[in-house]
Amino acid sequence: MPEAETASVSTAAEDLSLLLGAAREAGEIAMRYFRKSPEVWMKTGQSPVSEADYAVDKFLRETLTAARPDYGWLSEETADTDARLTALRTFVVDPIDGTRGFIDGLDAWCVSVAVVEAGQPIAGVLDCPARHEIFSAIPGEGARKNGAPIRVRPVGEEIEIGGPKPFFDLMPEEWLQRAHRVAHVPSLAYRLALIAEGSLDATFVKPNSHDWDIAAADLILREAGGKLVDAAGNLPSYAGAVTAHGALVAGSGHLLAAIAGVIAGAGR
Repeated sequence: MPEAETASVSTAAEDLSLLLGAAREAGEIAMRYFRKSPEVWMKTGQSPVSEADYAVDKFLRETLTAARPDYGWLSEETADTDARLTALRTFVVDPIDGTRGFIDGLDAWCVSVAVVEAGQPIAGVLDCPARHEIFSAIPGEGARKNGAPIRVRPVGEEIEIGGPKPFFDLMPEEWLQRAHRVAHVPSLAYRLALIAEGSLDATFVKPNSHDWDIAAADLILREAGGKLVDAAGNLPSYAGAVTAHGALVAGSGHLLAAIAGVIAGAGR
């Protein structure tokens, strides 16, 4: 019966509460390994993974799927299967976004967890325990950092932009004269959160980011008044058969349109 079926579906707020609790505990697990020389292996493509990544992934997988057994599972550190493609909702997880920085003892990394439905995030959390910061959002309710509302900043006379230098150097001259390229932030999710909280104006995102890198941060940025888009200005879609993305840009206002033009030109 329709009423019974509807009642069994968790609200976005209920999913957010679940994510907040799980991400907080996951962050505590990661901190047990932080700056303590965890064991590290190299994955295909020479991307590092640490024992902390695996420990956090195991905890989140067991905790979240036990709470929502009908949800799909997509994580950077779990072998993917097509079983999730038939699920109404999917957990999209990066146990530690910014593993290289984590291994090097830098504090700009986070546990990234999202719930995706119909290709779009409906709950997202970034728990950044080394910085004592938690970002969260659900659609229509705004974005928060440590419980307080956050918002992108208006584009001013001077702008700060992150991302690869080759893209930065292709910016239109009128923008390039006003722009400063900030130092590399090892966590892409955290870089997007910096835009959401108004500490950064925009960023370029090189090709081959994955759903787990950006799904949670994308929602947080949207709810803070910004956007993450491709060269055509389209929002990414998540938890489909293909989980990798081409070049993207994040920001707001006229600046976002200008840097989207940069990656469109680079693609040609």
